[in-house]
Amino acid sequence: MKRRVVITGLGCVTPVGNDVGSTWQALLDGKSGGAPITHFDATNHKVRFAAEVKGFDPALYMDRKEVKRSDVYTQYAMAAAVQAMTDAGFGDGQGYDPLRTGVVIASGIGGINTFEHQHSVLLESGPGRISAFFIPMFISDIASGVVSMRFGAKGPNFCTVSACASSGHGIGLSFRAVQYGDADVMIAGGAEASVTALSMAGFANMQALSTRNDDPARASRPFDATRDGFVLGEGSGVVILEELEHARRRDARIYGEIAGFGMTGDAYHLTGQPENHEGLQRAMRRALEDGGLSPAELHYVNAHGTSTPMNDVNEIRAIRAVLGAHASGVNVSSTKSATGHMLGAAGAVETIVTTLAIQHGTVPPTINLQSPDPECDLDCTANEPVKRTVSAALNNSSGFGGHNTSLALVRFRD
Repeated sequence: MKRRVVITGLGCVTPVGNDVGSTWQALLDGKSGGAPITHFDATNHKVRFAAEVKGFDPALYMDRKEVKRSDVYTQYAMAAAVQAMTDAGFGDGQGYDPLRTGVVIASGIGGINTFEHQHSVLLESGPGRISAFFIPMFISDIASGVVSMRFGAKGPNFCTVSACASSGHGIGLSFRAVQYGDADVMIAGGAEASVTALSMAGFANMQALSTRNDDPARASRPFDATRDGFVLGEGSGVVILEELEHARRRDARIYGEIAGFGMTGDAYHLTGQPENHEGLQRAMRRALEDGGLSPAELHYVNAHGTSTPMNDVNEIRAIRAVLGAHASGVNVSSTKSATGHMLGAAGAVETIVTTLAIQHGTVPPTINLQSPDPECDLDCTANEPVKRTVSAALNNSSGFGGHNTSLALVRFRD
């Protein structure tokens, strides 16, 4: 039988806050993480701004040797994981069976900072100067491995890589691991640190990014008629998923419950979606069906909402197709308007946001939505948070290559 899976811990590092509390408040206040790039000299770049993490100190979460031997994306992952485990009451290493505790930290790109730096070393100094830690610092699964070592977690341990759907898959498969008894506790999320010279140039040259160099704070504008691309973001989000009876036995605080999960493929295009986003429709329907939910029970959709012309329209059409007559009564928002697009970390951070929307009865806004696109004709929660009961919500993610996920979250009822 399927076991119930609850969320008992949250942790994040984002462009608008280095923990959950500051990130949530920044979203409600309508603060933007978009700003000129500081991680490298972007003078000659077509796009010279991003949503960077600011004021982050990895030494708060790792010792000096660990920091030196880890890529920035792993540092973000460790920070979010430590926060989440502490929040769940596991900060002292007690309360969980290591053999029944697993880790899935997703990443779409992995240690690209390390890759770029070591490639420069190769060209300038030759192969003998490449670090012996290059490979374990660069590979996308290493954050899962490092986090598992930190907490002694010997259960399921892997990394999901599906571009911007990576942490949607990671949390969804972690949900399944607990649901079907492969683990009692899962440390699940995603991490990304891809604001680098190479990745910025690549995304810009494929015309995926906004080019509003003169107004970076307002460049990410999902569902707005003047949107012109996404703003690259970075950071990490981690949730602690726990089997309900395990959480009850230790009197854990329960933020909410994951009820269902859907995942599909488009089999259509390298970077685009089919009209009306048929693949995402199936993922949302599957999440609702898996969770035993009807469209009428849904109150909120945290949209993938990238601020690209094609994605936003197709996602709104998909939501309308799935929810039918109930679509007009649902709030939709894209918190990428504030955080930028965090790629493989986006789904995890947005799962945290969706969880908090349910807990607090507040839908965070889509900021910078000044001229609504007539084709994005649902309530996209423009610029101001909305107080309302949120008993059930969906969190959508899609990725280059045609990957789609949808997570159904509900208010916990004992």
